[in-house]
Amino acid sequence: MKKLLAAALAVFCLVGSMSFALGTGDSAEGKNIEMTFFFPVNVGGAVTKFVDKICNDWNELHPEAIVKPVYTGNYDDTVVKIQTAVQGKNPPDLFISLATQRYSMWVQNAVIALDDLIAADGAAGKAYIDDFLSGFMEDSYVEGKIVSIPFQRSTEIMFYNKDAFKEVGLDPEKPPKTWTELANYAQKLTKVGSDGQVARYGVGIALNSGSAQWQFTGFCLQNSKDGANLMSADGKHALFDTPENVEALQFWCDLQNKYKCMQSGIVQWTDLPGQFLSGKVAMIYHTTGNLGNISKNATFNYGVCFLPGNKRQAAPTGGGNFYISKGISKERQKAAWEFIKFATAPERAAQWSVDTGYVVTRKSALNTQQIKDYYAKLPQARVAYDQIPISKPELTTYNSTKSWRILNDAIQSAITGEKTPAKALADAQKDADADLKRFW
Repeated sequence: MKKLLAAALAVFCLVGSMSFALGTGDSAEGKNIEMTFFFPVNVGGAVTKFVDKICNDWNELHPEAIVKPVYTGNYDDTVVKIQTAVQGKNPPDLFISLATQRYSMWVQNAVIALDDLIAADGAAGKAYIDDFLSGFMEDSYVEGKIVSIPFQRSTEIMFYNKDAFKEVGLDPEKPPKTWTELANYAQKLTKVGSDGQVARYGVGIALNSGSAQWQFTGFCLQNSKDGANLMSADGKHALFDTPENVEALQFWCDLQNKYKCMQSGIVQWTDLPGQFLSGKVAMIYHTTGNLGNISKNATFNYGVCFLPGNKRQAAPTGGGNFYISKGISKERQKAAWEFIKFATAPERAAQWSVDTGYVVTRKSALNTQQIKDYYAKLPQARVAYDQIPISKPELTTYNSTKSWRILNDAIQSAITGEKTPAKALADAQKDADADLKRFW
């Protein structure tokens, strides 16, 4: 059986370089089709050109099913544009959106389950799915059905300035592993200028809407002995105001107010990499998807490490998956499925990781020479992959956008001093329960 599956996978990996026949839908009169593909960019660097290349490579091989990529902004912008297109009955044929949007997309009847398309590929289809890392496939399911395929996936990691570590007498090969060490290191790394202003903060954590919940997921996982998350496994219940989560939010507040080693107030997610590269902050919590940007632009020695933990080390997974829209013809769905397989083939998954810094999503991609050479040249890139076994999905519920807004507002109210962490999360719990009750 193992030999059969291996053979099936080997054959399947050739998909994308082979032609496929259009059915009798759009091409019934000999017409080619043009598929619209929405995609977001939520990290630094020239990611759009890498998406364009994948599409151009496909289009050269498949003039009968052209894919037209449409850059749709960040993840939040993309969700709005997808919903608008669906409501206007003009959905894109396929799109990339956050894995955390799967419940919302499903309940809005915006996407199809992919199980029939996978089954139609027989043993090769099973081998394809089994080849994805389980840590990323975990958030591809809704009600037992596969609704999305991992693509630009990440875990949150810590980038740190090794030169700054040396400057203050810290070992640059020993980044913080615990919250206590994080607070101690960050205080030492914080530098105040002769004018009394902070010239460099020890640690940077973004607090703008759309990213706070990702980082807070990490803190919550790190403060949980049993791996409890911010939501129930079925996505129908929020678990915001547990004692462990209140303690986690208090620690986040303490970095700013008690230890004074973190910039106060709202810090934009997109600003942190630039602050890190300019030396204004010595350690940042950010996505591995920014590794490409940082590795190309850092003018100092930098390191990448697991996120520090309290009861344990842990991190949230994040990033986007491929979805196929409901409301398009079966033929278009089939063509979109073929493109997804093409875009996620092992060699392309490997190249995507090398080009962008996102984590390889498939086991077979890890065995490519590209990735072996990449990790040998840039060992920092391996850290995110190695962290996957201790990572879990970020906050994911039905109506995720609303749950995120509720939690983000609560976190901001605590960080800005409007509410205590306990009050902020208690209020958020009430609001989330009221919103999600319809799904119970």
